[in-house]
Amino acid sequence: MKKLAYDCDVLVIGGGIVGLATAYALTRSSPGVDVTVLEKEEGPARHQTGRNSGVIHSGIYYRPGSLKARYAVRGATEMIKFCAEYGIPHDVTGKLIVATERAELPRLHALVQRGRENGIPVRELGPAQITEYEPEVRGLAAIHVGTTGVCDYGAVAEHLAKTSGAEIRYGAAGDVVRVDRRPDLGVAVRTADGAVVRGKVLVNCAGLHCDEIARLTGDDPDMRIVPFRGEYFELARPELVRGLVYPVPDPAFPFLGVHLTRGIDGGVHVGPNAVPALAREGYDWSVVRPRELAGTLGWPGSWHIARRHWRYGAGELRRSASKAAFTEAVRRLLPAVRPEDLAPAPAGVRAQAVLRDGTLVDDFLIREAARTVHVLNAPSPAATASLPIGREVAHRALAALRDGDA
Repeated sequence: MKKLAYDCDVLVIGGGIVGLATAYALTRSSPGVDVTVLEKEEGPARHQTGRNSGVIHSGIYYRPGSLKARYAVRGATEMIKFCAEYGIPHDVTGKLIVATERAELPRLHALVQRGRENGIPVRELGPAQITEYEPEVRGLAAIHVGTTGVCDYGAVAEHLAKTSGAEIRYGAAGDVVRVDRRPDLGVAVRTADGAVVRGKVLVNCAGLHCDEIARLTGDDPDMRIVPFRGEYFELARPELVRGLVYPVPDPAFPFLGVHLTRGIDGGVHVGPNAVPALAREGYDWSVVRPRELAGTLGWPGSWHIARRHWRYGAGELRRSASKAAFTEAVRRLLPAVRPEDLAPAPAGVRAQAVLRDGTLVDDFLIREAARTVHVLNAPSPAATASLPIGREVAHRALAALRDGDA
């Protein structure tokens, strides 16, 4: 019997920070393993990784014991160390989470408890102490989280790509159009340039398209990616904000609300709000892809979300359509801000997994199938947690590789 020729041992789809961290972990934990990464863009980190606010999250928001809590706490420490070791711009700034209404105080106190359960040091502040950290910010109470920071995740992804030891194919050579998986043999992937890449194990880190890739392999993920666009502004008077300032989040949603982030370049990002995107890469209202939009509208979970959370969604749409409304939301935290202080900045799109019943998947979601590992929900704080996520996915991929070779 003729021995089958493979192009690699592990084939990773997706050149964002999670896919690259997986490749990096694979080659470091098992140096003899050949890894190929397929990325449809012309370079790494062009979507969620390169379009977020750059925050290194502490892990305070996430349910104790969840993957998000464990990996964010561990990942924040590792990300700061990684950036320091390789000269990647970063800063540990700390952040304030501020309650501006009495109804938010119980949720703020719950965050204090959650932070302590997750092993995160927090300091409770009154109004006078808030102004010591942020003179222009107003609130009834706040907590200070000292382990939060910022970095350049695009630069992190580029370093992972350069040092992973993997072969990375960009553009048409990395754009997957078909997958043929055979449990007794492996996977063969056809790319947009007509090439076929054969691997023993497939890792799906396709982000905004991860559910589509799962279906191409023959797996039914029983979820869909529903894209939510996060719209940002840049603060024309960055001196109004010293560090990072967040509202108290609504626990019913995986979004953190409109916040203020001083980035590593000294500029201050304001946002994001969260509105439905009309395409998976729909970075403004003009980008509409009928097939993708039909897929979102055809998923029962989308309608469950709309019925359940229409009031919240209406508020987000109002802030998207009206700069005055967006400014009003910002002024709850920063009263000095004026509409003319806000200049439009590039938007991002969150790849949010939604179940059939409308449940917004709250934790990272990693599933395995024959010769395959699917990363099906990895929005924020996945960039913060990317190094431990990469190790976990690599561990599962290597187990599948051993099983396949047995």
